[in-house]
Amino acid sequence: MTVKLLLYILVMALTTYLIRMLPFTLFRKKIKNPFLKSFFYYIPYAVLGAMTIPWIFYSTGSFVGAAAGTVCAFVLAYFERSLIVVALSSCAVAYVTQLIFSLT
Repeated sequence: MTVKLLLYILVMALTTYLIRMLPFTLFRKKIKNPFLKSFFYYIPYAVLGAMTIPWIFYSTGSFVGAAAGTVCAFVLAYFERSLIVVALSSCAVAYVTQLIFSLT
């Protein structure tokens, strides 16, 4: 291995360690501020949405099919259907929409 590769690995290991270690060292007391508590509560959902939503539109060959599947997923999630129902239904809607638009 070259020195450059070892340096890259060391920097990434240090970065990963700092990301995991800093919250433990900075927040020793229990967080009582309601704004911070709600902020930290919603971070996982915001990050998951930011990582997932853009790739939904690149996952299919058709933007229209992806958009139809996304709308279906949002509607079913709004009506509090189970995760498996939302996932399977949105996939089916995206597939059928792509079939319809590929025939025209």
